[in-house]
Amino acid sequence: MGGFMDYITIKEAAKMWGISVRAVTYHVVAARVSGALKKGNMWLISAASKRPLDKCRKPSSEQNA
Repeated sequence: MGGFMDYITIKEAAKMWGISVRAVTYHVVAARVSGALKKGNMWLISAASKRPLDKCRKPSSEQNA
C-alpha cells in the first residue's frame, strides 16, 4: 500500500483532538500543524502530529489573574 497509512484526514484529526473540523482546517491552512500536506483538494495530517495551541484562548491559569 502507499504512504497514506501514516496520515489521517481533517475529520479524523478533529475527532481525535476534540475540536471542530473547521478549527482543524483553520490550523492546517495557517501552517500550525506540523506534518500536514495537501494532496489535490484534501489535506492529510501526519498521525503523529500534536494538536496546535489555540492562540485565541488563554490558558485556564491566566483567566483569574
